[in-house]
Amino acid sequence: MTNPQVDDAAIDDAAAEAFFAEFGDAARQLPPVAIVMAAFNEQDVIGQVIEALPATICDLKTAVVVVSDGSQDKTGGAAKTHGALVCDVPVNRGQGAALRLGYRLARDGGATYIVTTDADGQYNPAEMERILAPVVAGEADFVTGSRKLGSQETNDPVRRLGTWVFAVTISMLTHHHITDSTFGLRAMRAEVTGAVRLEQPQYQSSELLIGVLTHGFRVREVPATIHKRQVGKSKKGHNAIYGLHYAGVVVGTWWRERQRRVPGSGSAGLPVAGRLPGDRSAVLPAQAGEPASPAPDPVDANGSGATGSAGPASSAGAASSAGADGTTVAPRSAKRT
Repeated sequence: MTNPQVDDAAIDDAAAEAFFAEFGDAARQLPPVAIVMAAFNEQDVIGQVIEALPATICDLKTAVVVVSDGSQDKTGGAAKTHGALVCDVPVNRGQGAALRLGYRLARDGGATYIVTTDADGQYNPAEMERILAPVVAGEADFVTGSRKLGSQETNDPVRRLGTWVFAVTISMLTHHHITDSTFGLRAMRAEVTGAVRLEQPQYQSSELLIGVLTHGFRVREVPATIHKRQVGKSKKGHNAIYGLHYAGVVVGTWWRERQRRVPGSGSAGLPVAGRLPGDRSAVLPAQAGEPASPAPDPVDANGSGATGSAGPASSAGAASSAGADGTTVAPRSAKRT
């Protein structure tokens, strides 16, 4: 029988090799900030989303990395036309698998920070400054937006209830106060994505969040906005099915991390020989026989706003958009090459 984990790794390896072969130095020498997006059949909207992305965030240049997850339309071509570096994966595996690959491409390309957003245009790119600022300032390792602290346009009572239930559940399991576990607009130090175990093909937002919390990384939530989807249909499916699968990922990830005794939880990490089969996370310094780094500061997930933000991004002669906090962000169309 074919081992799905081996096949998954082979797909990642082949896609990454093709990506770097196609884009060369542009992919191997990324600017400090990589904006990573997973996309599946989003040809009608992805161009608009990319054009609205900022050319700089916190005064740092950005590049857009799109993982087209087995799209059957012209998603990849549309993204390339609008300036993105596109990794085409021949099979549709899910947002989690696509983002995991995107994180790898960003790390291997030398990006210092990773910002994630969705390809459907539901998140406000002007809020990326607020999301990334605490990471750049050294106040957090991982920052996620929160609709609970900010705002949301959806009136679906089931989705609203689900967001609250999952946030409360994760807060109870991890002993860290979380208000929104499913928000897709996030920022992090690039190496964080290689230090946690990511194996979920879908419903990955909770896996990553629980992973960074249990590893002892500093986590912060900041107010952010989620808009209604304007084009196309959601890939999440029926509320009940989505909720059941998401709940399974939450509990399964928590139990897995609890058993692994990860660094930052008060216990030593597994030695290299003791890593679980299929674990593609990066080897931490302590696992590689190097001195362990000092324990990180206590987790900050109390919903306080970002501080230490750099000045507003700008570009000569280009139109700008203003975020909810007054931050001015240059659109991608103003980026100079």
